[in-house]
Amino acid sequence: MSAVLSDFQTSEILFGTELEKRIAKLGEERAVEYQTAEPFPHIVIDDFLPVEPLENALKDFPSPRGVRWTGYDGEHERKLEYNSAERLPISLRSVLYFLNSPIALSFLETITGIKGLIADPYYIGGGLHQSERNGFLNIHADFNKLTKLNLDRRLNLIIYLNKDWKEEYGGHLELWDREMKECKKKILPVFNRCVIFSTTDFSYHGHPVPLTCPEDHTRKSIATYYYTNGRPAEEVTNSHSTIFKKTEGSPSNRTFTRKAKKIALSLTPPILLDAYYKLRESNNK
Repeated sequence: MSAVLSDFQTSEILFGTELEKRIAKLGEERAVEYQTAEPFPHIVIDDFLPVEPLENALKDFPSPRGVRWTGYDGEHERKLEYNSAERLPISLRSVLYFLNSPIALSFLETITGIKGLIADPYYIGGGLHQSERNGFLNIHADFNKLTKLNLDRRLNLIIYLNKDWKEEYGGHLELWDREMKECKKKILPVFNRCVIFSTTDFSYHGHPVPLTCPEDHTRKSIATYYYTNGRPAEEVTNSHSTIFKKTEGSPSNRTFTRKAKKIALSLTPPILLDAYYKLRESNNK
């Protein structure tokens, strides 16, 4: 128990009184901006945390082979996730513990207008995220219930840890409209940029375009999620897991196109295929 208390004390020292005052003021000043943002309530805050402790967290951020990451490599996502906060270096634990602290919760309640926020001590689905080259996360709405605690998911907070991240690397967080017709905002995942947004069945987001960063770069972030005991009546739906959506150019669409083409070729009579290939060859001469 004393080790855990020591971690929280360290977090208080690193993210102390000055930060508490600054984000309390920030919450009051930007609440209207957050609550009226489109396509759903959100805000982007640069230089969110003190630089030195966040640089230490980046230095200690585990490599893709450094810990036992939970890996996802399927139709909808290709990423790594690690949520065992107690097994991380103190630099990373301190950030996670601060984001679950009363100081952070008070700030989040002020800026979002959502009262009674509860932090997830298990960091389920959150903690550390990392994507290598060609990594992606299709547009989706998040799971809406924390079944372990029987709570409603209301809020996401993400802090990016990517220094010298270039536009051409991709990895932009995309925010889409309720009808999934248009991406309304793209957010580059640069160092110490914090993104906060409300989670409902229609807060569609993700980074669906595979990363084109160099092999020695990865897209790194810290994520924490927040809950309430109940939610507004207009937001209540049946419990569900992540709802993925397809967008133009997403890996799932490209995979489907390849599969469809393969099936079509398998059903085409050989004599027609021979004629097609001969015609294409003659056109390329």
